[in-house]
Amino acid sequence: MSLDAVRAALESALNSLSPAIATAWENVNYTPVEGVPFQRVNLIPATPGNDEISRSYIERGTLQVMLAYPAGAGPADASDRAEKIRDAFYRGRSLVSGSLVVTIERTPEIGVGAIDPNGRWALPVRIRYTAPVVVA
Repeated sequence: MSLDAVRAALESALNSLSPAIATAWENVNYTPVEGVPFQRVNLIPATPGNDEISRSYIERGTLQVMLAYPAGAGPADASDRAEKIRDAFYRGRSLVSGSLVVTIERTPEIGVGAIDPNGRWALPVRIRYTAPVVVA
């Protein structure tokens, strides 16, 4: 359940960015439109933290947003979107989903862009998070 809450908090914040762009959510059918940018989103859980001997733990991981823009138009539009994501998910931001508080652990990383197998300019943005899970 905690990963569902983490996903909900992060996806809700991403979905609220303006201007909105089409999004390919995990395990949801999506057909890209030629010439129209979109973002593909994946939650990548890491090994949970166990800072104490108890059933409680810390969810850790990365929300990866792969920006997919038309090739041949230069990197500016994708880079601008990546910066918007970085600004929205600033280090220390807290997002709430139910009783879980998800904290952005680091400034989001903007990776190296490249042409993907579908011929789009793809630019990854990785958002690292932590979320303490208290189990009674």
